[in-house]
Amino acid sequence: MARLASKFVKVVLSGGGGDELFAGYPWRYYRGMRTTGRDGYYQAYYDYWQRLIPDEDRPTFFNSQTHARTKEFPPFDAFKQVFAGRDLPLDTVEGRVDASLYFELKTFLHGLLVVEDKVSMAHSLETRVPFLDNDLVDFALSIPARFKLRDLTRAPIVDEDEPSKRLMYHAQPNNDGKIVLREAMSRLIPGEVTSRAKQGFSAPDASWFRGESIQYVNALLRSPKALIYDFVCRGYVENILDQHTAGRVNRRLLIWSLLSFEWWLRTFKAEG
Repeated sequence: MARLASKFVKVVLSGGGGDELFAGYPWRYYRGMRTTGRDGYYQAYYDYWQRLIPDEDRPTFFNSQTHARTKEFPPFDAFKQVFAGRDLPLDTVEGRVDASLYFELKTFLHGLLVVEDKVSMAHSLETRVPFLDNDLVDFALSIPARFKLRDLTRAPIVDEDEPSKRLMYHAQPNNDGKIVLREAMSRLIPGEVTSRAKQGFSAPDASWFRGESIQYVNALLRSPKALIYDFVCRGYVENILDQHTAGRVNRRLLIWSLLSFEWWLRTFKAEG
């Protein structure tokens, strides 16, 4: 998209930040909404964002040397550190939704912006993100969650790793998110746009890793020379690949991360 756009324009506008500021991912927030107490909220939302390796699998995923080192850096502590210095009220549903939005602003959004900047600049394309104007961000953060989500008492339960997650979400009675933004734009933008269902932008990597890209995945991750096995256990990874290709479990995020780690090691460790 960046390469195509760069043939016609030098600057584009992006909607980056709109979901994180105005609650555009309702199916994520129920993990934190349905909890009690600060510790309960932290644990529930941490469990949701453990997208790659559950804590209980760490001893069998990492080799002994790597596991010994990683025990010095508990991921739950890193998760809670995001909230350090910000006393967010977690005794109400609205407060817990606000905390979830804050967490995603501080973590998930950063990753999106890094990718967007690198990809666009690779094609000499300037990307602007008007939703992240400082004054607009401050204003959006002051808007109560009840104006962003239609119904705070219910939230859809959708597995984000399911290929049909969008259809599953919209089949439930919570087709909302970004309510105040939709209302604010209703006089300027046609209704078919402001009422449009949420459309994700994920690649179909789950099916790629079972079909047309399986030879590529195997060539990298099942190779006797794969560098990731200086850090992780081959048996664990091969079991994950077997489960995914058989369609028993969708481990697309872990497989993608392992592919990226392998290429990172080939690029930088080889040079070192």
